[in-house]
Amino acid sequence: MAQVVVWGLRGQLESRRTVLSDAIHAAVMSALDYPAEKRFHRFVGLEPEDFVYPPDRGADYIVIEISMFAGRSEQAKRRLIAELFRRIADEVGIAPHSVEITITETPQVNWGIRGQNAADLALNYSVEV
Repeated sequence: MAQVVVWGLRGQLESRRTVLSDAIHAAVMSALDYPAEKRFHRFVGLEPEDFVYPPDRGADYIVIEISMFAGRSEQAKRRLIAELFRRIADEVGIAPHSVEITITETPQVNWGIRGQNAADLALNYSVEV
């Protein structure tokens, strides 16, 4: 499981939401061997007075927060971060300097999905990549 929240300026996110979602999902699928049908993205567009960041980041600045099951290798997480920077630059046009990424991992037992504890679910993909 991977839940993605993208924070940015409202106008910037609105004009790029689809291409940004596509780039993020492609990176997650590539780096984590993640199924195509498991896309969970939320975009939080903020007004300029509600989104404070260093001026050298520019209006394109976004923060990507990824919550996922624990179990991925350090190599997989490094691959994911590199893929995100590359795809967002190439496909969306946002420079890596204007992108920040955090990954938060929790045990499956800490998730509730489809009416069950995630530790009891049969997944159609491997978490241990």
